[in-house]
Amino acid sequence: MRKVSNDIMKKILEFQRNELTEHLFYKALSEKVKDRNSELLKKISEDELRHYKEWKEYSGVDVPPKRIMLLKYLFISKVFGFTFAIKLMEKGEEKAEKAYLQLSETIPKAGEIMRDEEEHEGILISMIDEERVKYVGSLVLGINDAIVELSGALVGLALTLQNNKLVGVAGLITGIAASLSMSASEYLSQKAEKSLISPLKAALYTGIAYMMTVILLTLPYLALPEYPVALLSMLVSVILVISIFTFYISTVKDVSFKRMFLEMLLISIGVAAISFVIGWLMRIIFNIEV
Repeated sequence: MRKVSNDIMKKILEFQRNELTEHLFYKALSEKVKDRNSELLKKISEDELRHYKEWKEYSGVDVPPKRIMLLKYLFISKVFGFTFAIKLMEKGEEKAEKAYLQLSETIPKAGEIMRDEEEHEGILISMIDEERVKYVGSLVLGINDAIVELSGALVGLALTLQNNKLVGVAGLITGIAASLSMSASEYLSQKAEKSLISPLKAALYTGIAYMMTVILLTLPYLALPEYPVALLSMLVSVILVISIFTFYISTVKDVSFKRMFLEMLLISIGVAAISFVIGWLMRIIFNIEV
């Protein structure tokens, strides 16, 4: 054990716990998945354990893992896939980079560990090939089209009909038909392009993503009595879906969350605004009263 100050010791113990937690996380993932991904995850797990032992040389003690953090990321990997969970965890490590740099002034080993995580583990993580990530494009197609097309249609119908049940049922029927159409189009598109992904799975991802978005957007009209409240709830749902969806894609694909979020939000708001005007004009021109 090497002597260090109390403040530095606290940081070392924190890093040590993080490394052990990540070791257990990658080890658990490696036991759940098959093929080459299992070997890659096992190798990262071994690296994290090595880092833990290197920090132990300074602390001289064993520490427990962060169990809540471990359970959180295992749950996330189960729901959203292990690629998303890994990338999310690595983002958390990026925040610790400043602390590593400060500590490296006193303990050069900290800089070595940080470089190892950035270079070696970064390469291994980039080699991970999860099936669901291959179909991100199909998810983008399904969710993006559903948000843009259906939110605009529902806004127009809400202003024209001013009857939540009619708007909700009309939106649901339109959405179901559109989801089937989008699935068929994605199937034919992937088959024509002879891509490496399965046309059937791509169609299913597109259709399911579209249908889930349809249900979320039409639910306020089917559940709430007043159309202004339902309209506002739907717009909140649109922002929520865009936020979650954009965060997932930006994390998995390492792209800018802000840029992608604003782009999708502006397009959706623009389409909704145009539909609002069209609905208002249709109501006046055709003197519609429901």
